[in-house]
Amino acid sequence: MPIAELRSLVKTYQMGPAQVHALRGVNLAFEKGEYVAIMGPSGSGKSTLLNILGCLDTPTAGAYLLGGQDVARLGDAALSDVRCRRLGFIFQSYNLIQQLSVVENIEVPLFYQGWSARDSHHRAAALGRLVGLGDRLYHRPSELSGGQQQRVAIARAMANDPLVVLADEPTGNLDSATGREILAMLGQLNDRGKTIIMVSHDASVAERARRIVHMVDGRVVDDAVK
Repeated sequence: MPIAELRSLVKTYQMGPAQVHALRGVNLAFEKGEYVAIMGPSGSGKSTLLNILGCLDTPTAGAYLLGGQDVARLGDAALSDVRCRRLGFIFQSYNLIQQLSVVENIEVPLFYQGWSARDSHHRAAALGRLVGLGDRLYHRPSELSGGQQQRVAIARAMANDPLVVLADEPTGNLDSATGREILAMLGQLNDRGKTIIMVSHDASVAERARRIVHMVDGRVVDDAVK
């Protein structure tokens, strides 16, 4: 069974009197342990697709099965619980909480799951060391470089041991050398069996994935395993 599957997925937005067809009957399945890049020009639907995969938006029609559960029709509270327990997010802009330290930022998903302070701190500190920030655990994001902030975001995404890690242009705000370091880290996570789905407009970034899905006008036009 695929770890995530989209069946005849449609997303339509009402923009005043006009309808915008962001997704037009998308069918995709993602197996456990895959590393997939989703590419396409602006307006192709790739960001809408990622938002639905991340339970940040819901489809107009069709099904989205995550771990065998159809989450397409869940309410806001249930979707929030799915995001908290089954998904990890890595954003282009890091989305760290500036008032919190590195280890506290990593702990955030565990707080919402009800972990004890002792256990969540222990896990967050271990993940911080895993991504090479053992000497920065008590620094705040403003005291870190962009690459270090993205490492925090990766550690935070792994905190809840998610079914799927979703990465939205994860190197978009980084210089090329730092971007390569972050991509190497994502590759290592995938080597350990973590499922990664990444959106990128950069072909050199997408080449790091093992499967590339191309979208145009809300449709999948190519889906190739390397």
